[in-house]
Amino acid sequence: MFTGIIEATGYIDSIKSQSGDKVFKIKVGKLDMSDVSLGDSIACNGVCLTAIEYGDDYYVADVSGETLKLTTLGNVNVGSPVNLEKALTPTSRLGGHMVSGHVDGIGEIVAIKNDSRSIQYDIKPPGELSKYIAKKGSITVDGVSLTVNELEGEVFKLNLVPHTLQETTAKNYSVGTQVNLEVDLLARYLEQLLVKQTEKNGSTLNYELLANSGFIK
Repeated sequence: MFTGIIEATGYIDSIKSQSGDKVFKIKVGKLDMSDVSLGDSIACNGVCLTAIEYGDDYYVADVSGETLKLTTLGNVNVGSPVNLEKALTPTSRLGGHMVSGHVDGIGEIVAIKNDSRSIQYDIKPPGELSKYIAKKGSITVDGVSLTVNELEGEVFKLNLVPHTLQETTAKNYSVGTQVNLEVDLLARYLEQLLVKQTEKNGSTLNYELLANSGFIK
């Protein structure tokens, strides 16, 4: 698990193809590797990757064909910048929200505009993810925990403050940039709970079902 608070930005140092998968060597920038062990998880642009080799300034990870197909890691090149975060420990501060590192889909930056000292990004998610995104709810974009400011149809809007822009790859975004999205875990669990309730009761989702399930008092 992760928090969505980026610890460092690094870059892809090398990419090797291997039987349909790829092996990435990732330079980690200022990320502290002193407490990393083989098999540890380090999120790369929001994708949970396992360190199969590491050093003071890098780690190596296998990236499966499935991950390459479903995330933007399938499109990165040598030199591409990436957001990095080590997995949570029991003593970590939860500064963002609970992030699994399992990407739900790829979104696209459709508009960018200055908003005082911050920058507003408008992102269009895949249609099937729209139902999980709520105003003032949490969402993870390339591994960064962010708050949805507004919804406009299927597009959601985010404001990134100068510190976030400085410490993440968001400063490199332009219209058309594709980003990894992970929706709030709570939204997915809530959906599953309600689906099971409707199946159990043979009913449809309505006010009465929500009340009987304890969601409305």
